[in-house]
Amino acid sequence: MDTQNSTRQRPVAPTLDADLTGRRNMPAGTIFRSALRALSANKLRSSLTMLGMIIGVGAVIAAVTLTQGVSTNINQRFASLGTNIVYVIPGATQSSTGIHTALGAVSSLTLADASALTGVAHVTATSPIISTTVQAVYSNQNKTTTMFGVYPIYQSIANWQMAEGTWFSDEDEATARPVAVLGAAVVQNLFGSSTVDPLGQMLRVNTQVLHIVGTLQAKGTPADDSIFMPLSAFQQRLQNTPYLSQINVQIDDINNIDQVEQDITTVMTKRHNTDQDFRVFASSQIIQNAQANSSTLTGLLIGIAAVSLTVGGIGIMNIMLVSVTERTREIGIRMAIGAHRSDIRNQFLIEALILSIVGGIVGIVIGLFGGYEIVQVAQMPFVISASSILLPVGVAATIGIIFGLYPAVSASHLDPIVALRTQV
Repeated sequence: MDTQNSTRQRPVAPTLDADLTGRRNMPAGTIFRSALRALSANKLRSSLTMLGMIIGVGAVIAAVTLTQGVSTNINQRFASLGTNIVYVIPGATQSSTGIHTALGAVSSLTLADASALTGVAHVTATSPIISTTVQAVYSNQNKTTTMFGVYPIYQSIANWQMAEGTWFSDEDEATARPVAVLGAAVVQNLFGSSTVDPLGQMLRVNTQVLHIVGTLQAKGTPADDSIFMPLSAFQQRLQNTPYLSQINVQIDDINNIDQVEQDITTVMTKRHNTDQDFRVFASSQIIQNAQANSSTLTGLLIGIAAVSLTVGGIGIMNIMLVSVTERTREIGIRMAIGAHRSDIRNQFLIEALILSIVGGIVGIVIGLFGGYEIVQVAQMPFVISASSILLPVGVAATIGIIFGLYPAVSASHLDPIVALRTQV
C-alpha cells in the first residue's frame, strides 16, 4: 500500500496559464465585445488617441490624391501634345571668354536642317517652327500672345483638333496666304464677350491683318494661348528671318525614339560640324522627368505623413500602458478566476487595433474630402485607386499591432497576486 502511494503521481499545481475553471479560451467575439466596452468607458480619451491616426492617414490619402492628380494631369497634357515627337532646338555655345549662352539663345537651325531630317529612318513628318510674341487685336479687344509659323503638317504632329473651321492648307503655305488659326484661350479673350463668330473675321496682329480660318479645341495647356499661321506668311509679314525656333519631328513608333534621336544627332552634327549649337530630346523624356519629380514629391509627402502615423502609434502605446495601469486589479481578478494570459493579451491588442483601424477609416474619409478639394482648386483630375485606400488602412492596422503589442503582453504577464493587491 505504501509502495502504491509512493509510486502514485502527485497532482501538478495549476500554472497561471492553466484554465482553473476547466473552460477553454474566451471566444473571439466575447473578447471583441469586452474591448469595445473598455473603449466606450473612456470615449473622450479613445477619441483623442485616434486623432494621431486620423491626421496621419488623412495626410497620406490627401498626399496620394494630390500626386496622382498631378501625374495624371501631366500625362494627359503631354499625350495631347503627342508622345512620339522628337524636338530639335537651338543649343548652347561657348564663347572665347568661356561664357555659355542659354539653350535656345543661339540662332542655328534652318529650313535646310528640317528638310534634311525628313530622310531619317522612321521619321514620318517634320515641321520647322518660328515663334514670336505679338499683340493680337480684334475690335476693342486685344491680347498679348504667341504667334507660331508652322507647316500645315504641324496640326497632325502636335495632335491639334479643330473646334471650328479648318487648318491652313499646303496651298496656303505655298502662296503665303495671311490666314490664322486661333487657340481656345485666344478665342475666349478676343471673342468671349461677344456673340461674333471668329470664322471669317479679320484679326490685326502687330501691323498685319490676318484672315481667321479656324479655331482649335482646348488642350488645357499653355499652348491654348497661341495663334498659328503658315510659315511662309510668317516670314514675309512678321519676322523675316532664315533661322528657326525649333523643329518638331514625328516618328512612326514610340519604340524607335532612341534610335531616331541618335540618327538626328548624327545628321545635325554633320551639317553643323558640331553638336554644341543644337539639342535633341523626346517628349517621352519630358514625361519621364515630370513623373520622376511627381514621384519624389509623393515620397516626400508620404514620408511626412509617416511621421504623423508613427506619432499616432506612440500615442496609442502610451494610452494602452496607462489603461493597463488603471485596470491592473481588474486584470488580477480575471486571471484569478481562470482567464488565460492569451485572453488578456488579445483584449488589449484588439483595443489597440480598434483605435488604429477606426482612426484610419475616419482619416481616409477626411483625406479623400481634403484631397478632392485640393485638386479641384488646382484644376486637376481627382484620381484615387483601391490600393491607395487599402494601403493606409493596412498601415494603420500594422501600427496598431506594433504599438499595441507591448502593452498587451505587459498586461498578460502581470502576476495575479500582485495585481489583486493593487488599489488602482
